[in-house]
Amino acid sequence: MTGGFFGKIFDFDGDGKLNPMERAMDFMAFNEMTKEEDEIYEEVDDELELAGLDYDELSFMDEDERREALEDAGLDPDDYDF
Repeated sequence: MTGGFFGKIFDFDGDGKLNPMERAMDFMAFNEMTKEEDEIYEEVDDELELAGLDYDELSFMDEDERREALEDAGLDPDDYDF
């Protein structure tokens, strides 16, 4: 079985293997961002908050709507990855 000891928790279909969806669940539950990734996320989140925007809301917008919101806030949309 793949996924280590805790991988069994996510073997929803009980076939002894983790399919892509099951592996994703395992990854999200047990893997943390590195300190560097966390710092970058916090920096971006702070920039957006100062501009009156919310990262989570932007991530749910379609690309054109997000680009317009960032431009309206005076930010370069090409500087952000969603």
